[in-house]
Amino acid sequence: MALTKDELGRLLKIEERMEIAAGLEQQMANPNFWSDQERARTVSQEYAAIQKLLDRYFVAETEDQLASLELETLLAGPHDAGPALLSIHAGAGGTEAQDWTAMLARMYTRFAEQRGWQIVEYDRSEGEEAGIKSITFRIDGDQAYGWLRGEAGVHRLVRMSPFDADHARHTSFALVEVVPELKDTKELTIEEKDLRIDIYHAGGHGGQNVNKVATAVRLTHLPTGIVVACQKERSQGQNREIALRLLQSKLAARMEVERAQELKDLRGEYHSAEWGNQIRSYVLAPYQLIKDHRTDAETSDTEGVLDGDLTMFVEAFARWQAGQKSEIRPVSTGSSSRGGNPKSETSSKF
Repeated sequence: MALTKDELGRLLKIEERMEIAAGLEQQMANPNFWSDQERARTVSQEYAAIQKLLDRYFVAETEDQLASLELETLLAGPHDAGPALLSIHAGAGGTEAQDWTAMLARMYTRFAEQRGWQIVEYDRSEGEEAGIKSITFRIDGDQAYGWLRGEAGVHRLVRMSPFDADHARHTSFALVEVVPELKDTKELTIEEKDLRIDIYHAGGHGGQNVNKVATAVRLTHLPTGIVVACQKERSQGQNREIALRLLQSKLAARMEVERAQELKDLRGEYHSAEWGNQIRSYVLAPYQLIKDHRTDAETSDTEGVLDGDLTMFVEAFARWQAGQKSEIRPVSTGSSSRGGNPKSETSSKF
C-alpha cells in the first residue's frame, strides 16, 4: 500500500466532502424539500454517494480496505461514476471470433452480476453457426464506466478450436467498445438527413414479436459512420428512442474525445479487430495465460477471468493510466501444460 490513510484523506478531500454532506443534509431537512421531486432525488443520491464514501473511509483500517479506497481516487473521471454502454464486435476469425464474442459477453455479464450492477441488453446479432456477431449492453452500477473504460480495445484469444475436426489451434479477435451514457445530450441535435433508419425483425431472445413484427431499429449516422441498434422493446418507437440516446452518447463521447485529444481516456483507441492490435491476450492452449499488453498484468487463472473476475486487470489499468506503479503479482493455478516458468516463455509469444 503506497499511501497512508491521511494521504488518502487528502486525495479524497474528506474534509471538503464532510462539509458538502452537511450542507446537503440541511437541504434535506427542509419541509419543502420534496416539492421539487427531481431535484430532491438528485440531492438525495449525491448525499448517499458522499456518505457511503465517508463511511468507508472512517472504518478503513486494513491494507485491503485502504487499497480499495485508493482505487476511488483513480476512478474519479468526469464520467466514471455513471453507466457504461459496452459493445462487442466479432473480428477476424469467422465462427471462432463469433464464439469468442459470446465468451466475452458472458465474462462482462458475470462481472456486472458479481458487483450487483444492472445489465440490460440493447441489441444482439447472432452468428450464422455459433456465437454472436455483435452485442450491446447498458451497464449501470457504482462507478460502472470507471471500472469498464479500460476494457476498450481488441481482445485476442488463442485456443484449440472446438469447431475444427482436427482440433487445431486458432487465433480469434473481438473488439470491445466502451462509452459513457451521458445524461445531458439535449444540446446535441441529430438531423434526420444525417440518419439512415432501418427497421427489421428482432432476433435472439424471445417474446411474441420476435420474427413476426418488425420492431427492431438500426440507426446509421452518415457523417461519422457510427451504427447503433436496439431490439429490446416490443415497440418500434421505444427502440428508436433508445437507439437515438445511444447514438447521442456515442457522438457526444467522440466530440469530447476530439476536444480533449485524449481518445484512450474516454473510448479507448480504435483499432481494427485483427492481429497486432490487441490490448489483452487470452491463451488457453498450449498453456494457460491471460496478459494485458498495456500494464503487463497477467494471470494463469484463465477460468476465473472468463467467469468474470476482472478486478486485477481493472485495478492495474487504473494505476497504469494514472502513472502509478502497480504491484500486480501473477496468479498461479499450478503447473501448466507447457511446463517451465510461465513468465520466461511469454515474451516471445505476444
